[in-house]
Amino acid sequence: MSPSRSILLVGEGNFSFSASMSQTYAETETNITATCLQHQDEALRHEGAASNIEIIKDSGGTVLFGVDCTQLGECTSLQGRLFDRVVFNFPHCGRKSGVKKNRELLKNFFLSCVQVLAKDGEVHVSLCNGQGGTPADQPRREWHNSWQVAAMAAEAHLILSDIHPFGSEKYQSYKCTGYRSQDKGFHVEKALLHVFTHSLPYTSAQMLKVEEAVEGEKVQYNMPAELSDYIFRGFLCSSSVHPVRLVQDFLLEGLAEKWPVSMTTEDIPFLLTAKQLQMCCRDVDITQCYWIHLLQKDLSSDIHTSVDKKKDQFMFSDSRGHTDTRDTLSATCVTSDKVDRVRNKGAESIRSACSLDVDPEGESGLYLLRPSLLPQIVDFITKKEELINNAGSHRETEANNESVEGNKKEESCGGCNGVTSLLFGISGLVFKSVPVNLWSLPVFHELLLRGVFPSECEPIRLLGQRLETLLTPYGVSLITEQEGLRLMAQPMGLIGKVFSSIASDNISYVSVTVSLNLDLLAVLLFSLPDWRLLWSHDPRFLKEFELRPSPGTSFNPFSLFPEHFSFDISFWTGPTWEARKFHAVVREASHGTVEQVKLIDTFSHPDLSQTSYCYRLIYHSHTNALSHTQALQFHKHLESLLFSRLLVTIR
Repeated sequence: MSPSRSILLVGEGNFSFSASMSQTYAETETNITATCLQHQDEALRHEGAASNIEIIKDSGGTVLFGVDCTQLGECTSLQGRLFDRVVFNFPHCGRKSGVKKNRELLKNFFLSCVQVLAKDGEVHVSLCNGQGGTPADQPRREWHNSWQVAAMAAEAHLILSDIHPFGSEKYQSYKCTGYRSQDKGFHVEKALLHVFTHSLPYTSAQMLKVEEAVEGEKVQYNMPAELSDYIFRGFLCSSSVHPVRLVQDFLLEGLAEKWPVSMTTEDIPFLLTAKQLQMCCRDVDITQCYWIHLLQKDLSSDIHTSVDKKKDQFMFSDSRGHTDTRDTLSATCVTSDKVDRVRNKGAESIRSACSLDVDPEGESGLYLLRPSLLPQIVDFITKKEELINNAGSHRETEANNESVEGNKKEESCGGCNGVTSLLFGISGLVFKSVPVNLWSLPVFHELLLRGVFPSECEPIRLLGQRLETLLTPYGVSLITEQEGLRLMAQPMGLIGKVFSSIASDNISYVSVTVSLNLDLLAVLLFSLPDWRLLWSHDPRFLKEFELRPSPGTSFNPFSLFPEHFSFDISFWTGPTWEARKFHAVVREASHGTVEQVKLIDTFSHPDLSQTSYCYRLIYHSHTNALSHTQALQFHKHLESLLFSRLLVTIR
């Protein structure tokens, strides 16, 4: 942190810390304001207080008496002032006060100090070892016996951003006093300084209609509310330093050392038809699809979908009737010599207020949010057949002109009978209506690659070897199956797969597809504690990646040791119950802060044709401050939505 220009110290005793800090910053433009709760006469009774106050004033600082640190906003002398740093050393209620009173002191202080804290300001709280209740305390007290400093700060929408030893040696004249309201000092050995910063606020969803072209028809639909914060974020755009983009670049560059890769430039709608899904993705679980009701279909519109089209656009309108368009193109061409960045002109955000689910067997269930990019890449390769053949001839000529020692089968993959090993690719969001769980992602970025190879060259083995070289150092293991390979990692599970199919009518050639979950790979390669961090709006997240760190660089979290909060919810339902709708409402009501939902009990009433369900929800957030109060507020909102939308009776 750069030196603060304005520092407020509260709860001072003999003012020795403020005096020492004034001397430290004497040659800078930093302004020191030191305050204490006692009135002047009482404060001057502390040993050395008078001389320390004189040092502060001589250094250009200010000393204020009778300032209650839990009511800083009401202090007349602080009105209209904002501080870059607020410091509270070894807070204590005085005398033999227990942990509950000191927790209350901390909470009220945090709620007070945010009223005088600058936007990018910091709150510094020093505590004796064990008091804070974080893993940094060694030994760590039991949770109920600690001051729960991170949880108390979250009540004021502050997050714990750093912890380091309290550097008493930096302030030579500092003499700690005030233990049990006496001139006796606290035990500062192994004391810890806790640094808190502002958290971004939670934002509510807005009503939104999306308009796009699907197979030549202009359609409009509402985006499910629980997905509103995931789309049009532009993580894969050419200028992006988002870890998802960095992982994609890493993979494409690594694969390009063996095979050239060409990423599509064609516009990709979020919506698919059921026919497209059935033709290309027969192994997709339709119960995990987001089926969409169309608001409008324009059959007469002249929608241009040529691959040569330079700009296709999505259009959407929000709850206020405002309209906007967002480009969503992605393009790149990768060779072993050069990787051109994927073009993905994404918008910043999209909002929705309702989630629509339909019966996939019904007439209205002909559209769904894409669960895979396979239909798009199949369509793309079909349109590019001539380009593939030309590229294949070129690769075959290059292979014949080179003298390469090694495996003959591997050499034949460069080009054989006019069939090239050029990999065509596409990347973008895919959607799955899955239960809320630690590693269940309702939305993620899929990287899909497909190429046609001679069967004799064992392309799955060769691609598997290359992926193994790239990803094994980060904990990825490859499992061989009858139809291909599965890429696994702990604790998330499946992160990708490689599979094959016969290419056209010629059994001599095989079409190989590689599907990778870029989000889970980003979590793995950069050691993120939670996949939801990828979707954080906090600029501190992307700042960690602005220098494009290489995979294996561990992420430094900007929110340390966020607390977990557990709430149960019980309700009666009718004879039918769709759990996926419940999970969708949970995601929306909790703003994505519920990381796990467990069904802990069910009971069917023998006479009323009703079933009671009891779920346990775990609230936890690495992106925003989450307090017990905030989590409870989300939980109450969930009860309201369940009652109004799913018509359940809360018990």
